[in-house]
Amino acid sequence: MNCAQASRLMHEYFDGDLAQAEAARLKAHLDGCPECRERFAGYERTEAFLHMALAAPVGRDAPDRAALTERIMGSLPVRRRRTFVRWLRQYPGVTVAAMLGLVLLAGFIASWEQDKVLVVRGSDLSQIVIEGNRVVVPEGALVNGDLVVENGEAVVNGEIRGNLTVIDGTVNMASTAKVIGEAREINQAIDWLWYKLRSAVIGLAS
Repeated sequence: MNCAQASRLMHEYFDGDLAQAEAARLKAHLDGCPECRERFAGYERTEAFLHMALAAPVGRDAPDRAALTERIMGSLPVRRRRTFVRWLRQYPGVTVAAMLGLVLLAGFIASWEQDKVLVVRGSDLSQIVIEGNRVVVPEGALVNGDLVVENGEAVVNGEIRGNLTVIDGTVNMASTAKVIGEAREINQAIDWLWYKLRSAVIGLAS
């Protein structure tokens, strides 16, 4: 007999439906299986508790029924709070910061997935030429400061004295092009999120 069969016979035993031969087989299994003995003892304790609870007279009056319910519920083990919930209550500041971070992340992702509209930012755009979704720095032109192009193509033939950042677009640099700072393309949401966070930190620090 295996443990699954023994468990089935235990239920039949407590229901009073177990034949004598099966009861003998169950006893033989319990003698050699500590786990099933422990399970059987737990069933016995539950059975004894139910008999004790039901032994008290329960009439038709509501107070008696309420008393029985209170006794049964009072004997049940108290369910402990989950560790994670307890930790959140213990550190409310961290919880608020985490929720704020999730809200900001959702906002960043929503912004990333918005309709693709050409955006050009920079402190010196006087010599920039925009042709459709192309942002051109003509040959001989000089852009002082950073240049950011979103959702378009940056065509650099002249000089940029700062950083060139192209978000969800492409960079086309001619042989005459010169970028004093860093030229980079951001075409992934994670890279874009990192760029936004870094820009926000720099903005706060300045």
